[in-house]
Amino acid sequence: MLKGKTAVITGASRGIGKAIALKFATQKANVAIIYCGNKEKADEVLKEALSFGVNAKAYKCNVADLSECGDTIKQIIADFGGIDILVNNAGITRDKLMLQMDESDFSDVIDTNLKGAFNMIKCCYKEFMKKRYGKIINISSVAGLSGNAGQTNYSASKSGIIGLSKSVAKELAGRNVCCNAIAPGFVETDMTEKFKEHEEILNTIPLKRMGKPEEVANLAAFLADDISDYITGEVIRIDGGLAM
Repeated sequence: MLKGKTAVITGASRGIGKAIALKFATQKANVAIIYCGNKEKADEVLKEALSFGVNAKAYKCNVADLSECGDTIKQIIADFGGIDILVNNAGITRDKLMLQMDESDFSDVIDTNLKGAFNMIKCCYKEFMKKRYGKIINISSVAGLSGNAGQTNYSASKSGIIGLSKSVAKELAGRNVCCNAIAPGFVETDMTEKFKEHEEILNTIPLKRMGKPEEVANLAAFLADDISDYITGEVIRIDGGLAM
């Protein structure tokens, strides 16, 4: 159980991030809900998290901005008294074939998905070192393992997350801090809505269905719990067998 621990979840106003925030709250973790755009959605998640009797707050933060991340983490530590778990879930897509992809399409995705994770880890780094404890969970993708046509930017960012996770795991292992990556396949979120009933896509998945955000959240909860203390630097696929 995560009772009494404080978790920071980026991109927590919807999809996988929302599911993780609520899963942690059901396990009695206090949650800091990080969002960038939709305050209304973030407030809905906040209200639901509070219903589980935990401490929860929502914070607006552009994870691509290191200064904003630093200010947000300082405020979270002041509000909650510390941080035990960091989940880097915030991500965007700008899907195009490389020939049509503008430089901004590439840099925006890298800045949010990869640099955003770097920024948040950097800002939590001293906190974890001081506590000699921490769980960092980075949301990658099977696209970061095998690539995907039309997603050179997204695949590069998610592949980078894997290298980032392994390097951070090696740096912080001596301080009892674990860092792992989760690589989802097709999961039912706003981002994948267009694929939901796409038979050609479903036929590529051995389990013949898309995953649910709650299934990813269950894995995140396992990695955040003390029962996973001997797992670090790992990349765990949750994709219905897609990338076997």
